[in-house]
Amino acid sequence: MAQPAVVYEECVTHESSWDADEALTAVYTAHYTSLVRLGSLLLRDTGSAEEIVQDAFVAMHGRWHRLRDPHKALAYLRTAVVNRCRSRQRHLVVVDKHTPKSLPDEPSAEQAVLRTAETDRVIEAMRTLPEKQRTVMVLRYYGDLSEAEIADTMGISRGSVKSHAARATKSLRQLLEQNA
Repeated sequence: MAQPAVVYEECVTHESSWDADEALTAVYTAHYTSLVRLGSLLLRDTGSAEEIVQDAFVAMHGRWHRLRDPHKALAYLRTAVVNRCRSRQRHLVVVDKHTPKSLPDEPSAEQAVLRTAETDRVIEAMRTLPEKQRTVMVLRYYGDLSEAEIADTMGISRGSVKSHAARATKSLRQLLEQNA
């Protein structure tokens, strides 16, 4: 089997017989890897570079009959690859510019329903607590108050706040475990 570069040179030197299929097969075999490497270096993406090189070969095949100088086929392909890589880079810049900023991670609708159901269970359990325990829990977790602030708000000692919170936590845990 002849070397691809030799086959290409033979196709080019005998202009009367240069057939697009033969010549491009020879050019492809001889220069595909170097053209992909060129595209990869420009794009930093081998997959996109392979697509671009393939597209350049397809475009050249369609225009082979217009090629005046078959010796310039490789130069034409290099220029096509460079231009297509530039176009791809410009396209990616525009896509990045117009891509919406990522939304914060939001739970799925299913998770929201489950959370709502869990919240409903907790609220229902809170309603069964004595008033002072319920008040301490609401001020601590909903109002985000410290023990001292809760004591001042309710007019009780900090020790009583701790005691009511501990009893409420124990009761809620038991109620929620029973209903789980």
